[in-house]
Amino acid sequence: MDFQPYPFEKLQALIKDIPIKAGRIALTIGEPQFPTPKNICNALKDSVDLLNKYPKTGGEDYLKQAMLGFIKCRFGVDLDFAMLIPTFGTREVLFNFPQFYLFDKKSPVIAHPNPFYQIYEGAAIATRAKTIYMNLTPQNNFTPSLTKAQMQECNLVILNSPNNPTGSTMSLDSLAQWVNHALEYDFLLLNDECYSEIYSDKKPTSILQASIAVGNTQFKNVLSLNSISKRSSAPGLRSGFIAGDSTLLKDYAQYRTYVGCASPLPLQKAASVAWSDVAHTEFSRKEYASNLKLVQEILCKKIPNLPIPKDSFYVWLPVDDDLAFTRNLLEQENILVLPGSFLSRTDAQGQNPGSNFVRLALVYEEAVIKDALLRIAKWI
Repeated sequence: MDFQPYPFEKLQALIKDIPIKAGRIALTIGEPQFPTPKNICNALKDSVDLLNKYPKTGGEDYLKQAMLGFIKCRFGVDLDFAMLIPTFGTREVLFNFPQFYLFDKKSPVIAHPNPFYQIYEGAAIATRAKTIYMNLTPQNNFTPSLTKAQMQECNLVILNSPNNPTGSTMSLDSLAQWVNHALEYDFLLLNDECYSEIYSDKKPTSILQASIAVGNTQFKNVLSLNSISKRSSAPGLRSGFIAGDSTLLKDYAQYRTYVGCASPLPLQKAASVAWSDVAHTEFSRKEYASNLKLVQEILCKKIPNLPIPKDSFYVWLPVDDDLAFTRNLLEQENILVLPGSFLSRTDAQGQNPGSNFVRLALVYEEAVIKDALLRIAKWI
């Protein structure tokens, strides 16, 4: 299998000759820099005695109930146990679910956004699938689309709303139209919703809500993925879920018994607390909103039409040359960002929509982000 190096490996190769200096601010990875809430940590500590037991592949009922409660509270959607599987984060399911689903497909085809989370590409490689890139550009407001011919060809379409790295969010109407397409052209529609809880104003919509809006109440051909990594500043808990079409999930659950990715019981205990609690999410959400406000105040003075996301902690910053900008900013300001071309691929028309952008992950407290943005503004 010909996997490409991960974006952060490419980044290290790009800057390997630049000496490391103390005080470097890394705005590269979407890893929350706020402490995991104490009630979650205490639940983990209080359940370490459960390490002497094997966990169920399908997850404990208390964890599934917490996840179903989150979906009901947050999205107003009622699911039963057959419509949800707890997962070990979402990275593993994004990689292995396409292998399960496309195994019997002749000449499988996957469509996903471009730029993208690299696991989408890894899944396509592992399944020997053809990839259709849905380029996200300023001209299309960073909105994915496919032609009729492409939808007829696709087996699996991956959406990512709210989007990493562009920060764009699809409306209920847009997601509903995708559900209609999935039913009409009989492809599986999967929305990666891991950033759904990082919002400043209006709460982002789930594909599950869109499915109900068009009358697809059994979620045929529709799946949602989510995780607590960003929501609860707890990426180390590796707690996520896949939810929707119960017919597909029944067979996928059987497949997962062979994968060996069951979550340890102490992690499930802590995760159930995180999924059940809403209050702790307000702190980090307000911090991210404050950071985006700083972008408006500082960077928009240089780029008046810079789109500021409301549902993300990323900024997709246009620059003249993403590789040169990254090196120059690190050498001159000791700030590290991620070149957009490392998050995207050149399509059949020779276009790379990530070129000449850099991604800023605003995952620190306000004082650190303000200092970084003021220094970045000097080089725009």
